[in-house]
Amino acid sequence: MDISTYFPVWNQLNKTEQSSLSAGVRELHFKKGDLIHTGGDCMGLILVTSGQLRAYTVSENGREITMYRLFERDICLFSASCMMRSIQFDITISAEKDTDVILIPSDIYRGIMEKSAPLANYTNEVMASRFSDVMWLIDQIIWKSFDRRLADFLLNESNIEGSNILKITHEEIGNHMGSPREVVTRMLKYFVSEGAVKLSRGTVEIVDERKLSGIAEG
Repeated sequence: MDISTYFPVWNQLNKTEQSSLSAGVRELHFKKGDLIHTGGDCMGLILVTSGQLRAYTVSENGREITMYRLFERDICLFSASCMMRSIQFDITISAEKDTDVILIPSDIYRGIMEKSAPLANYTNEVMASRFSDVMWLIDQIIWKSFDRRLADFLLNESNIEGSNILKITHEEIGNHMGSPREVVTRMLKYFVSEGAVKLSRGTVEIVDERKLSGIAEG
């Protein structure tokens, strides 16, 4: 498997490091809805070659909240958190669409990273980017009202899917946002009354993107 195009620092690795990294990888396919990684597992680094993954946390009472998404060419380090002893960050990863990934074993990656400054720097950059995503989410939850968060979520989903018709249930939206389904339903009904969206079974249609953007901006 040629993974050279997925690493910006590939040409800064020596031939032995490149060969070790290439030889250890596995190609895996997951169907939409498959559970890929759970909290304490250390399955290795996940590199998405096609599809879409969701990384989320689950509270003690079973409530979910999406931390970030992984798209083509994205890499997930938290699925290999065991190689970073100072970081304990349990996440669950599932496939939102049929997805192909490259799995890089933690021990192989760590062995190369400990000797290669370019790979270590790249890993730190990816880690910083993911923590930035998490801090952004925390900031949204603390400082942004739910109506603005929900409007922003719907606009972002529309952008991801390339459509104003979103095949998503109120419960799924709640899982992404860490909110009860009932709260989502009440706010969506408010959006309907404002003429921003239209609801049908399992579907939210954005009928006035401008109005929804106005809500998102407060």
